Amino acid sequence: MSLAALYEVPAPAKLNLFLHVVGRRPDGYHLLQSVFVLIDWCDTLHFERRGDGRLQRHDLGPALPADDLSLRAARALQQASGTAQGADISVLKRVPWGAGLGGGSSDAASTLLALNRLWGLHWPRERLQQLALPLGADVPFFVGGRSAFVEGIGERLSPLPAGCLAGQRFAVAKPAEAIATAAIFGSPLLVRDTEAVIVTGFLADAGLQQKLAQGYGRNDLQPPAEASCAAVTQVAAWLAARFGNSRMSGSGSSVFARIGTDAPSTATGPAESLPGLPAGWTGRLCRSLDHHPLVEWPG
Repeated sequence: MSLAALYEVPAPAKLNLFLHVVGRRPDGYHLLQSVFVLIDWCDTLHFERRGDGRLQRHDLGPALPADDLSLRAARALQQASGTAQGADISVLKRVPWGAGLGGGSSDAASTLLALNRLWGLHWPRERLQQLALPLGADVPFFVGGRSAFVEGIGERLSPLPAGCLAGQRFAVAKPAEAIATAAIFGSPLLVRDTEAVIVTGFLADAGLQQKLAQGYGRNDLQPPAEASCAAVTQVAAWLAARFGNSRMSGSGSSVFARIGTDAPSTATGPAESLPGLPAGWTGRLCRSLDHHPLVEWPG
């Protein structure tokens, strides 16, 4: 029996535990190395199959851009598969945009996974990942389903050992301000020649879990981000004063602190769920996920 709808589909955010810029391609794209870890701060999407081929998005929370990544992902899968089916896509947006948490990319990935199932296409995950990369550098990671060492422009994924980051807790905070990614990558302050690591040796390191938990590496994008947005410096200082460490995630304005394994997660709670969070900021206590909630799809 074909499915008519899929409800409560999660789209988890991610953190970049480190982000190194190791070079640049001739076309101008920067080459990166990073570890992406999934966290339990999630958007929620609902999908209802349509027989008329139309794709429509409905906002259940903050208003999204007219042609957001979930619609673009749906359109890409519809065109690539040749299906005559459509969908109503309802999005409850919780993960802030412009944060470096991959919220829009995760929405796109969950859309690909859900519509592949709803439309009965049965495409393997690898085929969906090929469709994901043109949508955005982070989308293949979320389709992949596991926390991973990420290389290239985001398309080369090496899953972390199972359980490597199980139970880790993070305090994540974002100021009201967002950052223009293009300005960061164009900044003269950006280091573009961090020494690359050999991924096989990195992943085989017996102390990998401890290395990541203790704050391996850095985010090369943070100095130019702080130079262009004082709020990033403020958030980093606020978290460091409370938890003893802080680091920017991705290319957005959010900053996280590692807080061990004992703190409760408030990722599904109110938008201001960190004690003492300044007005206008958004924050959560988050838990790492060993794998994406949809890791068994497209089964």
